[in-house]
Amino acid sequence: MLAIERKNEILDKLRAEQRVLVSDLAEYYHVTEETIRRDLDKLEKEGYATKTYGGAILGNSTKTDLSYTIRNKTNVDAKNQIAAIASRLIEDGDHLMLDDSSTSLYLAKKLKEKKGLTVITNSVELVVELSGVEGWTIILTGGRLKPESLALVGDQTQQSLRRYHVDKAVMSCKGIDLESGVTDSSEFHSQTKQSMLCCAKKRILILDSSKFDKVSFIDIAPLDAFDTVVTVRSAQKRQKRTQLAGAVPRSYQIHLNLCFTCGSARESAALLQADRQQAYCRRDLPCADRLL
Repeated sequence: MLAIERKNEILDKLRAEQRVLVSDLAEYYHVTEETIRRDLDKLEKEGYATKTYGGAILGNSTKTDLSYTIRNKTNVDAKNQIAAIASRLIEDGDHLMLDDSSTSLYLAKKLKEKKGLTVITNSVELVVELSGVEGWTIILTGGRLKPESLALVGDQTQQSLRRYHVDKAVMSCKGIDLESGVTDSSEFHSQTKQSMLCCAKKRILILDSSKFDKVSFIDIAPLDAFDTVVTVRSAQKRQKRTQLAGAVPRSYQIHLNLCFTCGSARESAALLQADRQQAYCRRDLPCADRLL
């Protein structure tokens, strides 16, 4: 295993478990404890970890930008599940805005079977991923490149986005909190996402449960600015999902509760069908049409 691969796996463990021990990691990877300490030193310098006696705890990475290579390998299972659910909210022929988050990249991969989509994005990586899809229109905004995220940002990006009017804007964030709302680590990223929100009829937030109870550097929008929030099951976060569900507009609580309590599209269908009367009362919800 390469050193960078080991470091990325250690970061995954930190994000999942909140803390790691040097001795356990050395035994698991069959390397010396000094090698693990060097890995933790690097993670601390990058802002992802805080070293403690005998190990490390997760640093406040909500206020820093993870590189796209690390983000794409973090919480992969959850992102795949979220993408599978969110893809059911997208219809053939939709005009979409997708942000530069790794979760949006996973969603883009799930959308390739859709027909006639128009995708507007500031993500270079996402454009490369979708470049071979036939029958789609892919629009990359202008702007200044941020190498660590492969995203275009700045005034030119915002001006480009605000020219369009789309059916749906889909994005992720660095933190979500009942009082502080939806936040991000960078003013550039926050401004880009705010521009997307202004241009869309429907606004969809996609995120894994590691973002719950986190407040990052700068506001994106209050929670009720989003029509739909999609996440996946996490036993440790069940109570927080329930609280967040109560913070969105009432007409969307059925769908938000659906997404906050399910782990797959099949479970979503079963849950919604069990509450068929309420689902039929809200036919404006995409899930009511697709998952019943």
